[in-house]
Amino acid sequence: ALGCRENYSWGSCAFNGFGRQIHRQSSSIVEEQLDPFSLVENELSMLANRLRSMVVVEVPKLASAAEYLFKLAEGKRFRPTVLLLMATALNVHIPGPVSDGVIDSLPMELRKRQQRIAEITEMIHVASRLHGDVLDDADTRRGIGSLNFVMGNKIAVLAGDFLLSRACGALASLKNTEVVALLATAVEHLVTGETMQMTTASEQRCSMEYYMQKTYYKTASLISNSCKAVALLAGQTTEVSMLAYEYGKNLGLAYQLIDDILDFTGTSTSLGKGSLSDIRHGIITAPLLYAMEEFPQLHAVFDRGLENPADVDLALGYLGKSRGIQRARELAAKHANLASSAIDSLPENDDEDVQRSRRALVDLTQIVITRSK
Repeated sequence: ALGCRENYSWGSCAFNGFGRQIHRQSSSIVEEQLDPFSLVENELSMLANRLRSMVVVEVPKLASAAEYLFKLAEGKRFRPTVLLLMATALNVHIPGPVSDGVIDSLPMELRKRQQRIAEITEMIHVASRLHGDVLDDADTRRGIGSLNFVMGNKIAVLAGDFLLSRACGALASLKNTEVVALLATAVEHLVTGETMQMTTASEQRCSMEYYMQKTYYKTASLISNSCKAVALLAGQTTEVSMLAYEYGKNLGLAYQLIDDILDFTGTSTSLGKGSLSDIRHGIITAPLLYAMEEFPQLHAVFDRGLENPADVDLALGYLGKSRGIQRARELAAKHANLASSAIDSLPENDDEDVQRSRRALVDLTQIVITRSK
């Protein structure tokens, strides 16, 4: 009951059969230092402008909240970058018969639809953060006062709802029920993940399988289902669409594992939030779960809820003596490698833009696991 299992069944690779014929096309690309974010820099700028135009509203308070939340969302725009790179990595051709008069306009129209997925995903993500800050009673977000701290919980919740409503409208404009279902599932998973985090049941709080399932719901589901949506819009096969999904899932898991490590090793300045935030809120993450395998007495500490500062200090002491952080980092690297394998398993393509984007997606997996903030 005390062991933290790593062989969680839900995480089995969906591309095992397809992946046996792995194409190592990324290794054939001329090795060069790539900045994945610079490859889509112009599109990210246009995306930011479109997002601003999409949240224009006549109600003054909501307008102020919308403007403020974009300050919170400024930065690398990680998720849109992944999706725009995935769009290029998968746009090998457009299957199916088309008339001569339409052929030239199809690639541009497809790109606009895939850009819309990036916009929708970013709106859903920001909305979930606004709601999450209210639930966590957070007062900062990336070093800036959180919206709930500056304008109050009511405005923060309503601003999140407003963003979700605009995301729904944008999603409906795509007129693709399968894509709508994917993004609706991702939103449901965000709610499920937050609910799972609120559990007080000791058996669940101390389970690695439960932690990884919650992490998938809270972080990895949105990016994985969005990657799959990009593939579906391009008319890709089921196998290729699942590879896109697997990339997003494993990248998202690696990202959150590193985030949970940084909560112990980072600082308030570098993270834009208070360090040790999770443990002080009674949230048990991978480093502590691995530490508990070495020091089972931590189970009793966790059972008490970590509400006493002395218990927090005790748990941190055991963590410092354990390999918890190292093992969590190794698990993040494992998922980063699985994400890279999904890209390497895509059908070969000689187009330089396609290869460059695939290389950038692989490079992103290393950026994720080596980041310090």
